[in-house]
Amino acid sequence: MRAATATVLTLALAATAAVPATAAATSGKPSTDGLWRMDGYGTVLSLDGDTLQEFQRTSVSCLKGDTARRTAPGTYATPDGTTLTVRPGPSRDRATLGADTSVGHRTLQRIHELPADCTRPVPKDPRAAFDVFWHSFAENYPFFAAKGVDWQDVRDRYRPKVHQDTTREELFGIFSDMVRPLHDAHVAVQDGERVFAQVRPGTEPPSPELDSKVKKFITERDLKHAPYRQDFANGRITYADLPGRASGQGYLRISGFGGYAPDGSPYPAHLAELDRALDTILTSDRARRLNGLIIDLRINGGGSDALGIHIAERLTDTPYVAYTKRARNHPTDPDRHTRPEPIRVVPADGPRYTGPIAVLTGGSTVSAGETFTQALIDRPGGTIRVGRPTQGVFSDVMARNLPGGMTAWLPNEEFLNRSGRTYDGSGIPPHITEPVFTKEEFAKNRDSAFDRAVSVLRNDG
Repeated sequence: MRAATATVLTLALAATAAVPATAAATSGKPSTDGLWRMDGYGTVLSLDGDTLQEFQRTSVSCLKGDTARRTAPGTYATPDGTTLTVRPGPSRDRATLGADTSVGHRTLQRIHELPADCTRPVPKDPRAAFDVFWHSFAENYPFFAAKGVDWQDVRDRYRPKVHQDTTREELFGIFSDMVRPLHDAHVAVQDGERVFAQVRPGTEPPSPELDSKVKKFITERDLKHAPYRQDFANGRITYADLPGRASGQGYLRISGFGGYAPDGSPYPAHLAELDRALDTILTSDRARRLNGLIIDLRINGGGSDALGIHIAERLTDTPYVAYTKRARNHPTDPDRHTRPEPIRVVPADGPRYTGPIAVLTGGSTVSAGETFTQALIDRPGGTIRVGRPTQGVFSDVMARNLPGGMTAWLPNEEFLNRSGRTYDGSGIPPHITEPVFTKEEFAKNRDSAFDRAVSVLRNDG
């Protein structure tokens, strides 16, 4: 599950005070110090000296969220190594916030006092937790209509079941039942080590066990006689020059957009490992002689959208828009959004592969695996998708703290194609449908999607 570290930092709490714009200008403090309301995301930020403090708001609540530590003017670090950057402008009372692991920016509007509900104690009884949970989804979740879920009806059915004596286990069960009909892999309820989450019916969530099984199968069947094969980035990336009838084609398997460096490493360390892999794979000689590249995303658990864009920049010599990103930003009108921000792919320096690509996808292609797939749709040079639809979850994931200690996870963004459509729910469809790692495929030692991709790239499929 991919989290937007600009609002999902999961850190220690720290109280801060407002600094008016005039005070910041005359005190020598950074011009971004003070209080800011984020456009969308139900968030207020307090920037005071060395601390960034998040406040998570709904129409009935304001709870302290995450914090980050300032490392340089306008720059903050989270405990997991993510770098947040706050840039002033275009006016004194406007700013933008970005995270190095994510794409896009959040617009900030200066405010001069903390909302009153952020200064009052929050009740921690079960009904208070229910109300914050329900409003967090009511005011941020974009897909109720598409999912056919009446969220007001859900409230009417479940709130009478919650009372002062409702146990924590009962409340967790109620929250889980409320979101179960969404079948959204970016929705979860967490209580310590206990988590409720699910994927779209008929699909299988990516897991280390599934990834290992598939990697072994592919290595023994598809890559058995490959003249060159190497793993990179902590085993998350595999590249091979293909043998036999696929000679002249390359195979690039990506099982996630993260985990490339040791646990706890900052984003630049993962980016450096990715660059080492790409520099080894896409040499000038290989980029010139390849007549086709298969990119296998069928088991991909997601991660950083920024890493996906970084790979896309090695696959084009022409700038283009990968997708446009927007967030829901009105508590009662789900059709109101932030200003759409185009996310661009700019050709990288050095060797690039610009020929035909076949992308393998399936229901276990999730989150950043899907945004990367979407980033290749309008890629110049020809890209065809083979397999099954992706999972259908694209947004960064918001964490909402609940009174009493539970956490709700939910999406609030849309990643739009050039027609203004989002693929949430249904996933990105393939051009060519083939089975993906079914029991029958394993039993008969078949990899139909891989074989079809080889044929398509040879122009005989």
